[in-house]
Amino acid sequence: MSARILVVDDVPANVKLLEARLSAEYFDVLTASNGAEALQICARAECDIILLDVMMPDMDGFEVCRRLKSNPVTHFIPVVIVTALDSPADRVRGLEAGADDFLTKPVSDVVLIARVRSLTRLKMMTDELRMRAITSLEMGMQAPERSAIADKGLGGRILLVDDRPSSYERLAPMLSAEHTVDVETNPGEALFNAAEGNYDLMIVSLSLDNYDGLRLCSQARSLERTRQLPILAISDADNNARLLRGLEIGVNDYLLRPIDKNELLARARTQIRRRRYTDHLRDNVQNSIEMAITDALTGLHNRRYMESHLATLAEQASARGKPLALMILDIDYFKAINDNYGHDAGDDVLRDFATRIRKSIRGIDLACRYGGEEFVIVMPETDLHVAGMVAERLRRSIAGEPFSISKGVNRIEVTISIGLTTLERKGESVTDVLKRADNALYRAKHGGRNRVVSAAA
Repeated sequence: MSARILVVDDVPANVKLLEARLSAEYFDVLTASNGAEALQICARAECDIILLDVMMPDMDGFEVCRRLKSNPVTHFIPVVIVTALDSPADRVRGLEAGADDFLTKPVSDVVLIARVRSLTRLKMMTDELRMRAITSLEMGMQAPERSAIADKGLGGRILLVDDRPSSYERLAPMLSAEHTVDVETNPGEALFNAAEGNYDLMIVSLSLDNYDGLRLCSQARSLERTRQLPILAISDADNNARLLRGLEIGVNDYLLRPIDKNELLARARTQIRRRRYTDHLRDNVQNSIEMAITDALTGLHNRRYMESHLATLAEQASARGKPLALMILDIDYFKAINDNYGHDAGDDVLRDFATRIRKSIRGIDLACRYGGEEFVIVMPETDLHVAGMVAERLRRSIAGEPFSISKGVNRIEVTISIGLTTLERKGESVTDVLKRADNALYRAKHGGRNRVVSAAA
């Protein structure tokens, strides 16, 4: 797993040592001797992870970390503070500055490489989400980095998995100072509860009496509904081998007993902030996908989605030997509505029309806004006779009830014309099907409007 690691330290010997360790594991290593240089490198997006010393001239590591995490351009880069400072207060200060981890010198090669690899996986996942979300920014959505910077990581929902009363009776009150905590003493039920509970963080004791805590962590990573749930492992001080194994299988962070309350809260806040940030990224991606395939005015699928999905439905119908019906609907004299009542009134009609379409079709049917005042309905497993009955019922529904416009001030009569056809042969082009329905619609409009015409008629 290749990544670009930035080593920031003003002592050349320390830089050389870390550079040698990381290069031996095939990481690309960049170096900086002070905070200002590090900030410039990060602003140019030249690194994936930062290993940051604290004691430096001009600007210490805590300040460098704060600046990185408060800048939307560099906020998402993982930072590991590597320093000789070893008190709980120093660790908490580093975590509160935004560091993703705090390692005390001398750091063993195994621990260092395991942590870097774990954060590399996290960074690559986040980068992929960020790239997918770029179009969301172009569509005017809020950049998630700004909300992440403002988020204090408070008010999370935490599942604490621990079967030793002497442990969870101490940990739960600590966490409850800032979060809602559920304690699960039965590890066998923990995975189910994690999947159903909409938690922001799962804390797992690796000292469970009759259950392997690492197996629970591994199961959480393999289950779709808990795959992205951050996991904080708690272990005894002599359990380094299991902790390293935990990092390999996807544990996000860990704490060694005895637990310092402030460090526990700081690490929990870090994981909760990160969870919310990645959730926001995923929401942006999902919203951008929906915007790409949905008509903003009516809420129906748009033409792009219809043309793609219609091909799939046609292939399925051909393969299964099932009928497929398609109709094109056009609102009669729609230009006159815009001209006489204004475009806002026209939008009111289009929205109400889309609502009536939804109420008139089945869940398996596909309704789309084809463009302007034209709509398409695709009906799988429906022959021409049944589709004709549906089309006629929809035509009567539209003509039989006036449309409310201008916030209910006026009501106007609206009618529609419908062209109807079916998939005629296996492998037929959807372009031909659409053209046949369009020709039928043309005949309906030129035959007097407010009618249904079948391509077979």
